[in-house]
Amino acid sequence: MTDDAKSPVCALRIMLVEDSTVLASHVTELIDKMPDMELTGIADNQKDAIKMLADTLPQVLILDLHLREGNGFGVLRGMARVDPPPKVVVLTTFGLPEYRRQAEKLGVSAFLDKSSDYHLLPGLLAAMAKSLSSPATQQ
Repeated sequence: MTDDAKSPVCALRIMLVEDSTVLASHVTELIDKMPDMELTGIADNQKDAIKMLADTLPQVLILDLHLREGNGFGVLRGMARVDPPPKVVVLTTFGLPEYRRQAEKLGVSAFLDKSSDYHLLPGLLAAMAKSLSSPATQQ
């Protein structure tokens, strides 16, 4: 029996909600370069994001707060219908303390500022992949 047969590798399913096509492209390239990661979809507005969440059931959601229509807080509230809910990484240009507090109240796993924290995203995704694939998290 090969190692692959003993421990099948499942890609971490990630969805991106981002209205900047430039940043969406950068995040897509980042995810494509990381092992065992799969981008399930990209939405640029609240309505499409909520629908896509229910359709694709990602394990991780990378979420901008300011969108073309609606906002990231509306997406967080709309996730109530998604079971199981994904872990959420807020990635925003608006790293205001009140936004951070509101996001934390809504259960986000991480809150990153695009300008100063983007470099933390790969390590954070790798850690999430590891924690979601560990036997203790699988029920």
